[in-house]
Amino acid sequence: MIRPLTQDETRSLLMEGSVGRLGCIDNGAPYVVPISYVFHDDNIYVHSLVGRKIRALRKNSRACLQVDQIKDEYHWRSALAFGLYEEVTNEQERSWALRRLLSRFPQLTPVESVPVHDGQSSVIVFRVRIEETSGVGEG
Repeated sequence: MIRPLTQDETRSLLMEGSVGRLGCIDNGAPYVVPISYVFHDDNIYVHSLVGRKIRALRKNSRACLQVDQIKDEYHWRSALAFGLYEEVTNEQERSWALRRLLSRFPQLTPVESVPVHDGQSSVIVFRVRIEETSGVGEG
């Protein structure tokens, strides 16, 4: 039977997860992409090169993350986190987030995080500052 998850269960699922689907609005339409993330202190930390999702989030900062844990069709949990996109520009926080992301996902290409010729990194580090969560599960 499907049941709502408690806030603790929802946050636990977000903490345990590592891959989710980020939803945003691009030119008035939903746009959803898979991402690798780190959840910390009610923030979802992500790094990305500039592309469609970054351009969309810069125009409309509303975002959501959906994370699943699926054992089989009768045993699953799903969490949603809604919040606001913010680029991380503070060097100390940016460095912390990149270290956490690259240590959790060592197969991600670290060259994306290396400064380019002008001394600036071409990668965007951002967070979704969570305002609301919900979750459901079965089994």
